[in-house]
Amino acid sequence: MNAKNFRFVDLFAGLGGFHLALKRLGGTCVYAAEWKENLRTLYQTNFGILPAGDITKIAPTSVPDHDVLTAGFPCQPFSKAGEQLGFECTKQGGLFFNVEEILRQKRPRYFILENVPNLLKHDEGETWKKIKKILGPEGLGYHIDATKLSPHNFGIPQIRERVYIVGSLKPLKHFSWPKTKTVETSIDSVLDDHPEDAKKLSPRVRACLNVWDAFLKACPKDVVLPSFPLWSMEWGATYPFETETPYARTVLYGVDGLKGFKGSHGRKLGNFRDEDKQWEALPSHARTEQMEFPKWKKDFIRQNRQFYEENKSWIDPWLPSILEFPSSLQKLEWNIQGGDQDLWKYVLQFRASGVRVKRRTTAPSLIAMTDTQVPIIGWQKRYMTPRECARLQSMHTLKELPESQTQAFHALGNAVNSKVVERVASALLTANKPKPVAKYRMLTKGRRKRKVVK
Repeated sequence: MNAKNFRFVDLFAGLGGFHLALKRLGGTCVYAAEWKENLRTLYQTNFGILPAGDITKIAPTSVPDHDVLTAGFPCQPFSKAGEQLGFECTKQGGLFFNVEEILRQKRPRYFILENVPNLLKHDEGETWKKIKKILGPEGLGYHIDATKLSPHNFGIPQIRERVYIVGSLKPLKHFSWPKTKTVETSIDSVLDDHPEDAKKLSPRVRACLNVWDAFLKACPKDVVLPSFPLWSMEWGATYPFETETPYARTVLYGVDGLKGFKGSHGRKLGNFRDEDKQWEALPSHARTEQMEFPKWKKDFIRQNRQFYEENKSWIDPWLPSILEFPSSLQKLEWNIQGGDQDLWKYVLQFRASGVRVKRRTTAPSLIAMTDTQVPIIGWQKRYMTPRECARLQSMHTLKELPESQTQAFHALGNAVNSKVVERVASALLTANKPKPVAKYRMLTKGRRKRKVVK
């Protein structure tokens, strides 16, 4: 196979990150598959190929012969953010086996797969063992390697680690993963200056961010803000958490089990005679039907209560201002240790884990975002645009993105980074290329010797 002239297929094609990468290397896409109708139409607009639909309804024999198979198969079954059902996920977990069937039928020389890093650890490593057994020498006969890579390893201002799996019918003895580098990156390199089409912050969002900015301004200069998530609902709470949980107390004693304790922001739980209302007065992270909390949760609760006790003199005057916001906005992740305590100088994002504040060196990891999770450019007081997010995914050369910003952000969050894929594919395709062998002969002219290379 000529590394400059090869045929590839693009499964779970999405916006076409694999397509962009392999086309730059000289490849020709002979087949694509994508089940979302709007992305199928867009793929045809951008690449001139209408992808097939649902891969579960595609006969492997109908896929054209090809040299390289690429697939960013759905990651949700293996993601830490989901239920981690893996292959047991009835909707998406089994889609890996559709990839397996195409590999079995068509026998391409190479494949490149992409997924979340947790794939390697899912089910205590059993899922990864199963994948290697299915695809490896014992199964389909491929030689396999895997590693984790992130765009920031290649100078792109986004930390978004993903696992890449490569397979080759020939041994990978000459293959090595692309070299990564540690360089200072800046999100400014992908941003436009106050773009007109950027979504503005709603009054509600501004109000919430102003409240947290006031918290930062109230914090004395000699107080070091911690790196653990700040859970304001724990400031004033006294419910049990070390050896038992609120649920354990109510199982044993009913509504009286929490009498004398305080819940979210110091609300007295004994004032509630209705169990449902008492439950709602607890922080959301404490409303779990567990007899004991996991260690990480105990640690966060303990750290937050200690922080509050040491700083209540300046926190208490501020605390009432956060009460009007929902639980997810009552938490702050301050990732700017040692930086200026001015929230509007940084990159912001609303996550289920709270309001996340990051330095301007990188953007938050792009995920299949809802509109509320799109990164906020604090110093311009606006959301990132789809065009800017496309640059983070090295997909800025696409002719068109989805018309709807909601669809664009979701698709970009699901996409592979085109530049990272290109580096991986280039390393794989040249791994078995014969290396030039230098032949030497010594020519003697008097006392002078020359080395001649043929």
